[in-house]
Amino acid sequence: MEQITARNARFQQWEALLGNRVKRHRAGEFLVQGVRPISLALEYRWPVHALVFDRDRPLSRWAADTLRGSRAPQFAMSAELIAELGEKDSTPPELLAVVGVPPDSLDRLSPRSSAESPFLGLVFDRPTSPGNLGSIIRSADAFGAHGVIVSGHAADPYDPKAVRASTGSLFALPTVRAPGHAHVLDWLSAEREAGVPIQLVGTDEDGEADVSEFDLTRPTLLAIGNETSGLSQGWRDACDAFVRIPIGGAASSLNAANAASVILYEAARQRRAAKL
Repeated sequence: MEQITARNARFQQWEALLGNRVKRHRAGEFLVQGVRPISLALEYRWPVHALVFDRDRPLSRWAADTLRGSRAPQFAMSAELIAELGEKDSTPPELLAVVGVPPDSLDRLSPRSSAESPFLGLVFDRPTSPGNLGSIIRSADAFGAHGVIVSGHAADPYDPKAVRASTGSLFALPTVRAPGHAHVLDWLSAEREAGVPIQLVGTDEDGEADVSEFDLTRPTLLAIGNETSGLSQGWRDACDAFVRIPIGGAASSLNAANAASVILYEAARQRRAAKL
């Protein structure tokens, strides 16, 4: 077990994972804190490269059990340094995990193996807010989606804010980054040719049908647009249909994460009803 009490090269490498997506990408790893996220990372067998714990305070039973039950390399870090790796506006963590990033392969969504429940996926086009992205991953997990695609130049799902907002759902639900719409549409075409008739459904305030009136029991990929500019033209041209969420009051629109949650809930509601 290595002791870390100074800002050595290893500490600086981990510190860079907090705010530098390029270094996260190059290293192929990211930092995770919190009981639920770390527990889910271990439960779903993500590659844990290191467990880092506060050497200067008694550990909780959860932290002690986690360390005892893991074969990952362990590092005892001074309280001052582990606090720097934690969220600055929260209590310093007692335990951190350095977790490996899985490959960005759309095959992880596995539409062809979704026989018991027709495929339900969500693509988020160029999200700018890591918090919104994490919230959408959380909702997609809660409402039975099979995966989330992050398309284009976008917020990083492995950003600490996104990981925290997902409350661990990132580890339970395949989340894949794609360079742009063309890459995803090629994958979608291949799935259709293989016999999975996935409909691509966009969201728009001027959509032709209310979401409650549109059939979401079929294999479906939902498309959610950028928080400011909505779906890009490439996505708009590719969509088979557009649905709208009827709203009232003084609000002109919903936050992207809220809109996604409403539509995912409606898809789950329709699918439950279809089984009755």
